[in-house]
Amino acid sequence: MDHLKTIEQRVLWLSHWMIHHANHIRSQEDAIKIGGHQASSASMVSIMTALYFSVLKPEDRVAVKPHASPIFHAMHYLMGNQSLERIKNFRGYGGAQSYPSRTKDVDDVDFSTGSVGLGVGITALASLVQDFIAAKDWGKEIKKGRMVALVGDAEMDEGNVYEVLQEGWKNNLRNTWWIIDYNRQSLDGIVREGLFERIEKVFDAFGWDVVKAKYGALQRKAFKEPGGEKLRYWIDACPNAEYSAFTYMGGEVWRNRLMDDLGDQGDVTALLERRTDNELAALMENLGGNCVHTMAETFAAIDHDRPTCFLAYTIKGWGTPIAGHKDNHGGLMTKAQMEEWQAHMGVQKGQEWEPFASVQKVDELKNFLNHVPFFTKGSRRFSDAQITVPEINFSSQREISTQAAFGKILDELAKGKSELASRIMTTSPDVTGTTSLGPFVNRCRLFSREELKDAFIEHRIPSTAKWNFAPDGQHIELGIAEMNLFLLLGAAGLSHSLWGKRLIPIGTVYDPFVHRGLDALNYACYQDARFMIVGTPSGITLAPEGGAHQSIGTQLTGMAQDGLASFEPAFADELSVIMEWSFSYMQRNGEDDPDERTWLRDETGGSVYLRLTTNPLEQPFKRSDDAFKQGTIDGAYWLRKPGPNCELVIAYQGAVANEAIEAGGRLAEIRRDVGVLGVTSADRLNAGWTAAQRDRSRGNRKAISHIETLLGSLPKHCVLLTVVDGHPATLSWLGSVAGHKTIPLGVEHFGQTGTIKDLYRHYGINRDSIVQHAQSALPTALELVQSMGTIT
Repeated sequence: MDHLKTIEQRVLWLSHWMIHHANHIRSQEDAIKIGGHQASSASMVSIMTALYFSVLKPEDRVAVKPHASPIFHAMHYLMGNQSLERIKNFRGYGGAQSYPSRTKDVDDVDFSTGSVGLGVGITALASLVQDFIAAKDWGKEIKKGRMVALVGDAEMDEGNVYEVLQEGWKNNLRNTWWIIDYNRQSLDGIVREGLFERIEKVFDAFGWDVVKAKYGALQRKAFKEPGGEKLRYWIDACPNAEYSAFTYMGGEVWRNRLMDDLGDQGDVTALLERRTDNELAALMENLGGNCVHTMAETFAAIDHDRPTCFLAYTIKGWGTPIAGHKDNHGGLMTKAQMEEWQAHMGVQKGQEWEPFASVQKVDELKNFLNHVPFFTKGSRRFSDAQITVPEINFSSQREISTQAAFGKILDELAKGKSELASRIMTTSPDVTGTTSLGPFVNRCRLFSREELKDAFIEHRIPSTAKWNFAPDGQHIELGIAEMNLFLLLGAAGLSHSLWGKRLIPIGTVYDPFVHRGLDALNYACYQDARFMIVGTPSGITLAPEGGAHQSIGTQLTGMAQDGLASFEPAFADELSVIMEWSFSYMQRNGEDDPDERTWLRDETGGSVYLRLTTNPLEQPFKRSDDAFKQGTIDGAYWLRKPGPNCELVIAYQGAVANEAIEAGGRLAEIRRDVGVLGVTSADRLNAGWTAAQRDRSRGNRKAISHIETLLGSLPKHCVLLTVVDGHPATLSWLGSVAGHKTIPLGVEHFGQTGTIKDLYRHYGINRDSIVQHAQSALPTALELVQSMGTIT
């Protein structure tokens, strides 16, 4: 326990000096405040010291409260896992990150945090993924750990936290700890009185144990003295705002207020008078969460795997001159306060960065640190070999939608019994059947820790769905909460790193509702999780459902989201090629070198977004040549190659393929060398184009992207007409590639009910509208000759 107290004080100093150095000592290039949340770090220091240095094991995983990142970095610096250079450059370029980051920090980050609430939720869903893996024959040897979230009390305002609680209850959640830093202060004010009494009832309703750590060791000892119970009653009754204010003002104010309220009672007066002002302040600030001994004992007392919420009462800014002040969330100690506090902490000038400054028994402490269980095995990043991807060669001779083709491809994979098929984990927020996962789920069953038969099958009631639950099941059915979907995909997409067992996670969701989970999608990609998300039905093809079920901007989301390769195939054979490539891409972890053919950095790999549709399209003749396959992956190929005198190219993406192809055929009868460009990924075309431009700006004149190669031979007078079942900006940039006039067609406004034919006509993306726009934009023969300067 003495070592824990020493570590706590060292981490408290190092974290605060790190922030102070960044804001007041390091040279500044601009006037923007650097920040760093000293007070929010201080309230967590005892909790994190007790957790990491007394209870955690290497198999445990932690999502650290975003504002406690300086504590996290200081701990790892003390353990030799973080460099002095990086913490000196905290919140600077290449330095330790503002919030713990799996991909940008060098210390051992389990889950990135930053967008509050998401780090909390992912721990529960990671525990579910852990159970999923451990239940399989190929994953039985993994060592289960606790999934731990360090939670700021203000994070409990986030709605996704409660969505996760419900999902955890449905899936018999185990091995999950949420530790709430209950300092009762947020950025804009003080937490409402009695709030946690309400929150506690919510946890209890969903089967969690709630453990309160309200009083520290000093307080519990004082409560046993004569008059101690009266002091305890006063502490319990004191409003949050007043407790914070008295903390900031110090021991003399504590004494005066307590004497006013409790004095002249003999035993209470004696209790107070036995302590100096400083000792009285230390007693009143010794809440459970600020007592490293109390927290260590509290954690050690848990001997079960039930989900547990720890309510740790703390003081924001504990142990520092800014403790308790209501403005301390973003506030910093001044230079004068830091100088005084440095003397208080016993750190000599020039020894500020010394890990063991002020430590009396350095050798004993180092010996203790060398045997802390959590750190004994070094970095806890695992890996798993890439799984061979079987050939996927699906095509159809009849009309079929890409959504239906997706379901058939997955079902065929399941039939094949490959290793890849056994590692697939599917999930969906209550739209399993309507997104074509049904056949796969019927074949591979739903996951549950305990087997549960489908009552409809038991009673011989006909149904297309077979909802059999079993430990070897491969589908996790979620409630209607898209945030949970992306958090689950994020956790499953890190399985190779967290547990050394690779999963191939595939999630489906109605495409317009991708945007309901955007924060969690971005969070999953930021962590470099690997998964496939299928948005379907997309665009306005759910025509009778109206605007609420029609997606306009998701194509642009797919282009903008880092870490996500976005595709929108029109035909089943394209989807077949893309899925085979995607299963490999999701497993890659190579160098960040560009492919000189496309200038895409495909070696690094990433996640994949498929935007699919329910609109059945007439399929082209069987295509299996390399040019078609490569073009499909690179983002586009010529469906109708333009001639040397081409006047018009129609470029389409997705479900409007038949409209564009038919319009191209009509126009070819009256115009020269009309081309039709089938775009499968505006995202990859655009990424390659911008990357090639960057390389050319650096002097590499040979950098030519795929789209530049495709459009480079077109005459300058050629017009590009682009058409998509979504926002026209998706392809409107194509005109900038080689300077061609461009007519972008698409959907810019909320949809309405009707048939697909009705809506295509309404938005001007049907074949007749394409022809009309093209004819109005193309010059007449006379205008063309005049533009060439032949006739004056």
